[in-house]
Amino acid sequence: MISIGTDIVKVSRIKDLLTTKEEKFLNKVFTKEEISYCNSHSNPEIHFSGKYAAKEAVKKALLSNDLIEQISLKDIKILNRDNKAPYVVIDNIMDLNYNVSISHEEEYAIGFALIQK
Repeated sequence: MISIGTDIVKVSRIKDLLTTKEEKFLNKVFTKEEISYCNSHSNPEIHFSGKYAAKEAVKKALLSNDLIEQISLKDIKILNRDNKAPYVVIDNIMDLNYNVSISHEEEYAIGFALIQK
């Protein structure tokens, strides 16, 4: 079975959340490793936006084919390999292969997920 999900995020929306609700937003959605990665770049809002879109895309792919009943965005970890390619880690969900792609520019970030069972 293959399941897909996609999401697009306006970078200015994430930037506003980082400004107005920084700690609450970050701690609800991102892991310490994700926060560290995004903050290591100039314009961290672009990277937070990409990770947020990827998390939403993975969540949509999981829920759309009833692979799981519910999951929080923080449980979906979008990490990066040494070459900066993103990959997905979800603890306690076995037997699934995740593929994720992120693209971003000044105004928008998009995430695409493909999950195989």
